[in-house]
Amino acid sequence: AKRIGNPTSPRLFPLKQAAEYIGLTVWGMRERIWAGDIPVVRFPGGRKMFIDVRDIEAFIQRNKETIM
Repeated sequence: AKRIGNPTSPRLFPLKQAAEYIGLTVWGMRERIWAGDIPVVRFPGGRKMFIDVRDIEAFIQRNKETIM
């Protein structure tokens, strides 16, 4: 059987919640979106942007580095 994620944790975050999750300001998150670093989800006919938590996690993984 395929495992389903924690149903109490949302997969899509509104912009403000996504920014808080990653530790950025809302404008910092917008800059990452405009730079093409993090994609957004918009529902048909809607203006509100949502960010998939999996895309946030992928962004974090891509930007990890070890400092010597």
